[in-house]
Amino acid sequence: ADTPAYLSGEFPGDYGWDTAGLSADPETFKKYRELEVIHARWALLGALGIVTPELLSTYSGVKFGEPVWFKAGAQIFQDGGLNYLGNESLVHAQSIIATLAVQVILMGQAEAYRANGGGPGFAEGLDSLYPGEVFDPLGLGDDPETLAELKVKEIKNGRL
Repeated sequence: ADTPAYLSGEFPGDYGWDTAGLSADPETFKKYRELEVIHARWALLGALGIVTPELLSTYSGVKFGEPVWFKAGAQIFQDGGLNYLGNESLVHAQSIIATLAVQVILMGQAEAYRANGGGPGFAEGLDSLYPGEVFDPLGLGDDPETLAELKVKEIKNGRL
């Protein structure tokens, strides 16, 4: 199979495969690339959220109502609802509808803020996908070769 001319391998995770031609238009490709990276980051955070309670309860003795990720959400339907971090004074969720509404509103506001470029002076002049500077406190992207490798690792793991 021939590699399409518009897939030159310059972007992380670009291996020349686009059978549907979704990346033929440069503007569409840019939009899809940004969406893929953002969704990959959410997926990676979700994976971290799955294993963290189980690891903490197994190896550190931290008490959770239910540390197993696929059982944890069902706690909201029990009498008394769901206490985030096991503390009733933090978030005491008793309604799945209210919890869903709050999450949609908060995530919607955060995404709108990001999509509109943030506030005045927020990350001005920085790459929207890999801003660096204050968003890279460990300096992992200081070396261009290391940053390129990390970009590929991020997209590969996010695609899993």
